[in-house]
Amino acid sequence: MPADLAVIGLGHLGLPLAQAAVASGIETIGYDPDPRQLTEPAAGVTPADIRRMLSGGFRTVTDAAELGRVRTAVICAPTPMGADGTLDLTPLADAARALASRLRPHTTVLLESAVEPGTTEGFLRPLLEEGSGLRAGRDFHLAYSPGRTDPGRRTHGYANTPKVIGGLTPACTESAAAFYARLTDKVVRARGLREAETVKVLETNFRHVNIALVNEMAVLCHDLGIDLWDVIRCAETKPFGFQAFRPGPGVGGHGVPLDPGPTPCRPLRMVGLAQEINSRMPQYVVRRCATLLNEHGKSARGARVLLLGVTYKPDLADLQGSPATEIARRLTDLGASVSYHDPYVPDWRMDQVPVPRADSLYEAAAAADLTVLVQHHRTYDLQGLAVKAQLLLDTRGATPAGAAHRL
Repeated sequence: MPADLAVIGLGHLGLPLAQAAVASGIETIGYDPDPRQLTEPAAGVTPADIRRMLSGGFRTVTDAAELGRVRTAVICAPTPMGADGTLDLTPLADAARALASRLRPHTTVLLESAVEPGTTEGFLRPLLEEGSGLRAGRDFHLAYSPGRTDPGRRTHGYANTPKVIGGLTPACTESAAAFYARLTDKVVRARGLREAETVKVLETNFRHVNIALVNEMAVLCHDLGIDLWDVIRCAETKPFGFQAFRPGPGVGGHGVPLDPGPTPCRPLRMVGLAQEINSRMPQYVVRRCATLLNEHGKSARGARVLLLGVTYKPDLADLQGSPATEIARRLTDLGASVSYHDPYVPDWRMDQVPVPRADSLYEAAAAADLTVLVQHHRTYDLQGLAVKAQLLLDTRGATPAGAAHRL
């Protein structure tokens, strides 16, 4: 049965898009070679949401032939960071080839995956044209729109988050705008593909650079005996020129720092430095753990350490890039006995080895030599935990002042 929309890739970008499309009455199919995306959904889309989508007409397909029967195809393939520090475009290439051989004239093809500027035209376009025999901008529309989903955020969804779009040609831009206008209240037209792609670079790096700044401030303030959380509380009262970011044990999630690659100008040195700073935070947390234990007459070796919240974001089951993994690994290397509690993660593994899960939160906190709040889920009663725990390190600044040791 033909559909209006095919979402290719049902991960953290594709599932929310499909959910918004189905809610808007758009006949939607989802294509993903990994069947776990629906059995183990993340991205803030719950199994109950999936059931509602399916009852609303959403279909998942494994036959790529179905992609040739849609008006609009949105590629949301993952582009993870490769071992060499560059984005791995293999999933994007696979998605493009699956679509290309079925691509029909007048189809609108959109890319939402995080990519470096120039990728849509220089990488995706040739794959689509070679596989289909069609020409972008003449036979089919091609455009880019940076993904802006923020899983778990209740104040902003697809409808009230402006969508930036940039096309290969003005006609491509307008075709993309017509599609996204069905999902969102506001469409913002960029000058072209590269401008739209660079919006994603700027937005992602803005987050990482500012988190790096406040993480460095956390280390500095701790060394100077200054309460950074109080500093942030006061600073965010400034009504202009300041946006509050808060430190943490590291940076997780799907939005990896983006370097635009070789350019005639100098590289974004600040992005590399921010990544270096943020990647050191798990090590800093472990150093603080060891220091706290020593100050209370205990050694990290043999200490029982309980990690609270191991996902990368509060109130979600997504483990992508969570700093908890490196924290657990480093504590284990020091000889500590690590366990965890997380209401959203029934099974957690470190290097394929299961980490013991605490069933009774308060009993586990009372028994542990050190409890570390890695992620602040709303279900945690931190004041009660601070009373029960022998020693509590709060990496999120969520406990009342004086109730725990804060990062």
